[in-house]
Amino acid sequence: MDEQVLRSLIKWPNVPDCFGWLALDRRGQWRMRDEFAQLNKLPGQVIQHTALNEFISRNYAVDELGRYFFQNGPQRVFITLDATPWIARLMPTEQGLQLATQCQTHVEPHAALSDESGHIYIVGLINQVMNETHGKDFSKSDHLSVALLHDHDLDLFSELANLREEACSFGGSWNWHGKQLALDPVHSNELSARFHYSQSPKP
Repeated sequence: MDEQVLRSLIKWPNVPDCFGWLALDRRGQWRMRDEFAQLNKLPGQVIQHTALNEFISRNYAVDELGRYFFQNGPQRVFITLDATPWIARLMPTEQGLQLATQCQTHVEPHAALSDESGHIYIVGLINQVMNETHGKDFSKSDHLSVALLHDHDLDLFSELANLREEACSFGGSWNWHGKQLALDPVHSNELSARFHYSQSPKP
């Protein structure tokens, strides 16, 4: 969380929250949703400005109700999630493949899930900012969460996986840095309750 953001919360503590105007899509892109987009259930415009994207990512947090938000100075902008609060990418590095979120934070995977549409979700520890009192006090620590794997990385993931067909999806295991991690079936409707997040935050 940026220091200037924390200072603004102290200076202007009672700025109203904002709902519906910002979204995270299935490819990890932040989208601005104006009144027309909201009324017509459109995805909104992808934010292309690099500095703004980085600012949102640095000030991305979650409250005690599982509502993810962008702390925009003194104003809390709650985020509509197309899928999960995190979108993961498989990134090649000198140490081998690594998993990173749309905020460029590390994912330490524990398992993976496959849903009825063939989407893959990574379950693991993600360092995230939390605010439990709707005040100026934020904490940052590793929490077990879930990240949708970017669709561009599905082929690469399949090379790591040993699959078996389940009733509505796929199960099995996948190889991560020499360890075999579980790959279990899940229904997409179960994810938000299981991992305590709100896809469409409300006041």
